[in-house]
Amino acid sequence: MKKSVFAVLAVLLLAALFVGGVSAEKVIAGVDDLEGAKIGVQQGTTGDIYATDYEGDEAGTVIARYLKGADAVQALKTNKIDCVIIDNLPAENFVAKNPDLMILEEEFTVEEYAIALKKNSALTAKINDALAKLKADGTLDQIIENYIGDDEVKGTMPYIKKDVERPNGKLIMATNAYFPPYEYYSGGDIVGIDADIAQAICDELGYELEIKDMEFDAIIPAIESGKADFGAAGMTVTEDRLKNVDFTDSYATAKQVIIVKNPEAAASPAPILGLLAGLGVAALALRRL
Repeated sequence: MKKSVFAVLAVLLLAALFVGGVSAEKVIAGVDDLEGAKIGVQQGTTGDIYATDYEGDEAGTVIARYLKGADAVQALKTNKIDCVIIDNLPAENFVAKNPDLMILEEEFTVEEYAIALKKNSALTAKINDALAKLKADGTLDQIIENYIGDDEVKGTMPYIKKDVERPNGKLIMATNAYFPPYEYYSGGDIVGIDADIAQAICDELGYELEIKDMEFDAIIPAIESGKADFGAAGMTVTEDRLKNVDFTDSYATAKQVIIVKNPEAAASPAPILGLLAGLGVAALALRRL
């Protein structure tokens, strides 16, 4: 009987230590700690490209790839990975909804976003001209500020589709609509910074706009095959991508950041109190033996 009680006591004590935060999780405090970690990324994104440099190193770094950034965040919350590398704006959205997570102060990389088009497309120069006009008249800044500006500005100046003639037909934009605030679903529509910029470009050039949602890895093949005219999805210009597509001038600067568990997030005391109560019962049982 004593052995049984001691066994229960030991199990409860180990569980209490685990719930209380005593674990063997790798602590990620900065970029230098990434070696040997299990890093979550959205497949095919810039975070994936840069994180791949760590894959297969002597420290045993593992890259876990997910189709959506939200899936990587969920994996972090359930301790399947040690951190997530992703763009700063989506990261801020995820952390705002998950107070048990935090963004490290040290940036992973800084990058420029641009629109991808088919190699040698005449449309590239036209979109560059439109982007230059939108930058000059403040439209580009207004679109971005509407999504990421201060609280008193955010959401107060949405881009409104212009009532203009559209004699040039339709442009199809390829995107992955799970990357807020650049592209995401709202009321069944794809909205966000990239969607608004694309609409503003089409307003300038006299085109209708159609947005097609697809996996991020499918965007460049869609452009190459002619299924889409351009891709806008928080896409960074990289040497690898330039082998297959051309890019416009940059329209936004972004950062890749690291999301980790927030060590200051208060754990619920209920599980610990329950375990302590169990320890008390076991202790009383021992006294009766």
